Amino acid sequence: MTRIVKATLKSKPKEKILTERQEQIRFVTWLKSQGFRVSGSANGGTRPYIEAAIFKLMGVSPGFPDIEIPLPSGQFHGFYVEMKRTKGGKVSPQQLDWLCYLREKGYYAEVAYGFEEAKKLFLHYLSFTPIAA
Repeated sequence: MTRIVKATLKSKPKEKILTERQEQIRFVTWLKSQGFRVSGSANGGTRPYIEAAIFKLMGVSPGFPDIEIPLPSGQFHGFYVEMKRTKGGKVSPQQLDWLCYLREKGYYAEVAYGFEEAKKLFLHYLSFTPIAA
């Protein structure tokens, strides 16, 4: 008697999607290695209610972008980016509101889906020609 064996195709191993935090750490590490000053927002994460209330009193605002680089380029006063993971990241209404506000005030403010996109946006930002005084 002969057995019939089904051939199964081996599927590719699932690509590991880094978390937003991991993508942001990669971006900040890269920025610092290039000599840029960068500041990260204290938004996000979970914390006890009292600590969250204190942060709010100190000015932490829901939706404020994750990364700020206080470096003018071209007509822009500085660079802000809201980090998201490469797949599955969603922009909240508060985040969109902050990005629109910052753009209206003359800042470069975008959403980056992962480290590579953030790096690409920042390098593009640096390419703007200064406005003659």
